[in-house]
Amino acid sequence: MQEPGGREKISKLTLSRLALAGGFGWWWVGGALALDQVSKIIVVRTMALHESIPLFGDVFRLTYIHNAGAAFGLKLGGPMVHTVVAVAALGVLGWLFLSLPQAARLQRTALAMVLGGALGNIIDRIRLDYVIDFFDVGVSEMWRWPVFNVADSFVTVGVLFLAVSWSRQQTSDDEPDDEPDDEAEQIAGS
Repeated sequence: MQEPGGREKISKLTLSRLALAGGFGWWWVGGALALDQVSKIIVVRTMALHESIPLFGDVFRLTYIHNAGAAFGLKLGGPMVHTVVAVAALGVLGWLFLSLPQAARLQRTALAMVLGGALGNIIDRIRLDYVIDFFDVGVSEMWRWPVFNVADSFVTVGVLFLAVSWSRQQTSDDEPDDEPDDEAEQIAGS
């Protein structure tokens, strides 16, 4: 439907198609985003910046920090560069998610997890100019993983699922097909 001025009005039908294209994956996006944002609210309201609370001795603790860098604190430019790159990546992920067939459930779930996690961190970057991180894992001060959050966890698990689904697809593509492709070959084989 066209509105005056040449702009198309987004119909309810179009939004329904978009929702169906996402299928079950939209629940993963929303769930990842909600868990991430709720966990960050809890940390901000209950902990002081740079406070560290041991949960399993020195191995796992909650340490509240502000991460102005990229993933795992990498510095790849200023906050605006990180936000622009993250939004562009989010657009590509969204396009991939919507273009996957419904039958590609593992890939759709994996992309939805990555999308939900990416959205959680983008919201922080736009709203605060930094990301709230708090999971602190390691053996000693010398052997610690960079502090991360729920969104980072969803992104990491989603990427691992994508790698597994891709490797499965590659393996099935590489296996020889035992069945003849042509009807004539089937008859000749009888």
